[in-house]
Amino acid sequence: MTATHADPWIPGPSDDDTTLRLLTAGDLAGIDITLADVVATVEDAYRTLAAGRSDNPRKLTVAPPDGHSVAYAMLGRDGSRDVVAVKTSYKHGLHKGREEQHYYTCLTLYDDVTGLPVAMMDCGRVGSLRTPAVSALLARELAAPGARAALVIGTGTQGRLALPFLLTALPGLERLMLFGTHPDGIEAVRARLRTHFPGRDVEVVTDARAAAADADVVVATAGAHTPAAVEAEDLGPGALAILVGHGLAPSTLHRADRVVATSEAQMRVTGTDMADADGALPAVDAEFPPVLAGTATGRTTPDQRIFAYNSGLVVTDIALGHRFARLAVEQGRGTRVPLWR
Repeated sequence: MTATHADPWIPGPSDDDTTLRLLTAGDLAGIDITLADVVATVEDAYRTLAAGRSDNPRKLTVAPPDGHSVAYAMLGRDGSRDVVAVKTSYKHGLHKGREEQHYYTCLTLYDDVTGLPVAMMDCGRVGSLRTPAVSALLARELAAPGARAALVIGTGTQGRLALPFLLTALPGLERLMLFGTHPDGIEAVRARLRTHFPGRDVEVVTDARAAAADADVVVATAGAHTPAAVEAEDLGPGALAILVGHGLAPSTLHRADRVVATSEAQMRVTGTDMADADGALPAVDAEFPPVLAGTATGRTTPDQRIFAYNSGLVVTDIALGHRFARLAVEQGRGTRVPLWR
């Protein structure tokens, strides 16, 4: 059966409606992909969503009363690739340190033209690339003109690729600052930066609030136990504060001149830790997909302080996961499992 959509899935000789290609973390780790390719793939997913050709319902969330774990389920459809997918995410041990937590995330893709399953894959690498790519796009579209300094808070999975992606989208950045509390993480950030941008280094800061005053872009990626909590008064005129994980105090949201979210609905599900004393979150001025598409306004003046909430949309996982699946098939990676036989 021949697919006719823009980015067709080309079944292999063993593809049928009873088998599924499994792609492990190891399978995906061996696939080379440039940062520019990732950014372009994520941007296309957003533009397709803004055009009304994709579906991205609000994620479902379940958590026990004591908050020791959290699980998400996300269903979506990419209208550019005609792919339907389900992503699940489960994290256990939220009251423990990062090394003691368990985290599993999985993406299952189906081709909506051929009717065949595409792949089931570990979604760790997809998420680790998709999220900093979104932050980079937010910075490209919302940073004040002439932005020259960036501060990243956190050295975990998201923090380690934040600066290379920011430089991909904003090559004019001159000063790169990092706040982190784990020496191994700090060195990992440096290593990733040198891999993608040889000759560039990062300035490690010990006072995140003081460093934020000098930053045009602040990206907070830290875990829940970070001591960093940048306040609104720490940000200079025109600053853009992007929240991915932790590191920004609620005041940066409630006192922002403008608020942009990748999805307002998802912000109200996953951003409750940023609520005010009454448990309320402010209204969002614009969602990012239409801002990126040029049908909504992000920044309106150079001196506005903007808060941007980076909550992952499953359509970006679908687009990037599909890209990895195609590359995996071309390279003969993965294992065929007769799941429905």
